[in-house]
Amino acid sequence: MDVIKSQQISSRPIEKVIVHPLVLLSIVDHYNRVARDTRKRVVGVLLGTSFKGTVDVTNSYAVPFEEEERDPSIWFLDHNYHESMFSMFRRINAKEHVVGWYSTGPKLRENDLNIHGLFNDYVPTPVLVIIDVQPKELGIPTKAYYAVEEVKENATQKSQNVFVHVPSEIAAHEVEEIGVEHLLRDVKDTTISTLATEVTGKLAALKGLDARLQEIRSYLDLVIDGKLPLNHEILYHLQDVFNLLPNLNVAELVKSFSVKTNDMMLVIYLSSLIRSVIALHNLINNKMLNKEHEKAEDSKPRAVPTTAGS
Repeated sequence: MDVIKSQQISSRPIEKVIVHPLVLLSIVDHYNRVARDTRKRVVGVLLGTSFKGTVDVTNSYAVPFEEEERDPSIWFLDHNYHESMFSMFRRINAKEHVVGWYSTGPKLRENDLNIHGLFNDYVPTPVLVIIDVQPKELGIPTKAYYAVEEVKENATQKSQNVFVHVPSEIAAHEVEEIGVEHLLRDVKDTTISTLATEVTGKLAALKGLDARLQEIRSYLDLVIDGKLPLNHEILYHLQDVFNLLPNLNVAELVKSFSVKTNDMMLVIYLSSLIRSVIALHNLINNKMLNKEHEKAEDSKPRAVPTTAGS
């Protein structure tokens, strides 16, 4: 699947795509009901608003979809179902309109451009959001694209539509945040302490950073080998990252890191020591209470059984 870089487009009609948690939950539910434990993908329609280059995806619904695995050019999407569902959604919220469609990919496929062309009848610039329902890497499980017509430099070659990647992010309204926090309460393991949770979060963040650094390194290696074209916009962003890195050779900064680390280690050591003392104290109290109960049971008068005389 052809995807061109953003700097090749002079005017970008879409700058950013925002996906709400309700959309992610409905798509995951759609996948679990239809295509779980299979190689199939599910497709649906995205609803929301678009303003000044920002597409806000607030709702979605599933659409019956079938495709031939051996021949990607053979596929079916139920238009009548889509139009009837959209008319019902319009009665509930007239502000929401069709902004594009979603797929559980987890990557672009050959027939995606043909499916994408169908949504041009409902919105001038539809977006395609690919949701990875089974992510294997840390990060946002969404990738957004929109289609543009690529004009070839050679006049003899025909122009073709290609996908352009758009930055995507997860955002929620205040009401949605309350609902998501309520759902996470059931997922949260109460047996794990807050410190262990913070350490796990830090470890996950470091793993995500390592994955991004490996991706940057592989990209630069491909550029050096001439397998990928030079992308000045990406290089400018990388240069900004290097410029923002702190200078670790400054003595004051090294001392500050050392003092901060020592303070944190001291707090962790004292916390572990206090928890051990409290646990030992509770154990001793428990044993003392058990002994008192045993003494109380032993001090109680026991009834002597009497035998009936013959």
